[in-house]
Amino acid sequence: MARIQAFAAALAIALSTVPMHSEQAQAADFIAKKVVPQDGICAHKSVRGAIRSRFRHQVTHVPHLPNVDIVDFYGARLTRYEPATPNSPIERRYCAATALLSSGDNRPIWYLIEYGQGFAGIGDNVEFCVSGFDRWNVYDAACRVLR
Repeated sequence: MARIQAFAAALAIALSTVPMHSEQAQAADFIAKKVVPQDGICAHKSVRGAIRSRFRHQVTHVPHLPNVDIVDFYGARLTRYEPATPNSPIERRYCAATALLSSGDNRPIWYLIEYGQGFAGIGDNVEFCVSGFDRWNVYDAACRVLR
């Protein structure tokens, strides 16, 4: 009997600390807070320029990669958004597009924009992976890390 009374008292205390709101919580509230903003940053020319420049460096310095350039991007879209939080203070945007190469090939490309993570913490950082050009599996097989 003492167990039941202790349980009832604990339940009463727990319920009294729950704030009363007029609106009901939805099961998808957590997901709804991670709404993916469509702000065009994935197609911004500075992001594309950084990727083109670093891709040129990559194909020049990594053995056995074809000597091609990225001519154009199309279909750029935001695939995931991670806002800055107290536990993870870096805002991240994951993007996908199709890259037109100078050889005429179209390749999927995935990239990540990290705010405030540039050189010495100044500016932003862009990491990217073009399908078939990650010879050293830096981003795992088929660019899985950036998807």
